[in-house]
Amino acid sequence: MDYVSALLPPVVMAVFFIGLIRVIVKTQGGANKAKEDAAVDAALARSEGTRPSSPDAGA
Repeated sequence: MDYVSALLPPVVMAVFFIGLIRVIVKTQGGANKAKEDAAVDAALARSEGTRPSSPDAGA
């Protein structure tokens, strides 16, 4: 029975990892894709808008 207790943690971790990957793949794209893209675009626009201009930008 030592082999069962030795193999159980890696098997459980593998099952949870596979489940996590499936959830990530299923949630990519679809109806939420446009909303997620808009959120990322807004965050990038905010970060670029608050970035100070460098003195070499005009040269």
